[in-house]
Amino acid sequence: MQIEPKKPTSKNPPEQFAGDVWLDTIAAPHTSDQRMTVGIVRFAPGARTAWHSHARGQYLRVTAGIARFGDRDGNIFDVYPGQTIYTPPGEIHFHAAAGDTFMEHIAMLEAGDDPTTSAIWYEHITDDDFEGRTVK
Repeated sequence: MQIEPKKPTSKNPPEQFAGDVWLDTIAAPHTSDQRMTVGIVRFAPGARTAWHSHARGQYLRVTAGIARFGDRDGNIFDVYPGQTIYTPPGEIHFHAAAGDTFMEHIAMLEAGDDPTTSAIWYEHITDDDFEGRTVK
């Protein structure tokens, strides 16, 4: 058993995020047979991810603010503290801070068989995507 050392908060890269988004890693694999990654992700008002998908899906537990999630079909889900949203493997989606408030969620996912496929990143979302006005 061990107490994990605290890792510094990191700012997520602009290639994958619009606005200010920070990550605090809670858990990451120690050995090659482990797959779980867990992190606290904080979004400034209006900040958002680019479109992306996960090889094994992802659970997101909203802990503060209002989160907005969207899929390529134009469906928009506003999720509140205490609620968890699941995105299945391969589903292209985004996450964002809805409205004019900060948002925080706990992200939980498993690495893909090829760790480079754990998250596949696409283009940035548009304002129409964010508002659910675009159906692709």
